[in-house]
Amino acid sequence: MKEYAWAILLVAGIFETGWAVGLKYTQGFTRLGWSIATGVMIVISMGLLGVAARYLPLGTAYAVWTGIGAVGTVILGIVLFGESAAFARLACVGLIIAGIIGLKFLSH
Repeated sequence: MKEYAWAILLVAGIFETGWAVGLKYTQGFTRLGWSIATGVMIVISMGLLGVAARYLPLGTAYAVWTGIGAVGTVILGIVLFGESAAFARLACVGLIIAGIIGLKFLSH
């Protein structure tokens, strides 16, 4: 089941990216459709994190979940909102990715 937990955690991280980006589109929760979609993604993301944490160490699961969300949000911020893609910023994102990979392979 541990292998499935990692896949579930990946999907949870993708939904975390979705709700983080959704926050921008809610315009301070003044747009009903985006606000509802963001709320649904929050529930799905945290629910899947909870399932994954049943089989993975909690600290690892949480760090990987937030890391996936952070990396995904930075990438979508660049693509959708024209945020900076400076080398130093991308290098820092690379460090987060390295941390996620390290936690995956060092997790017991």
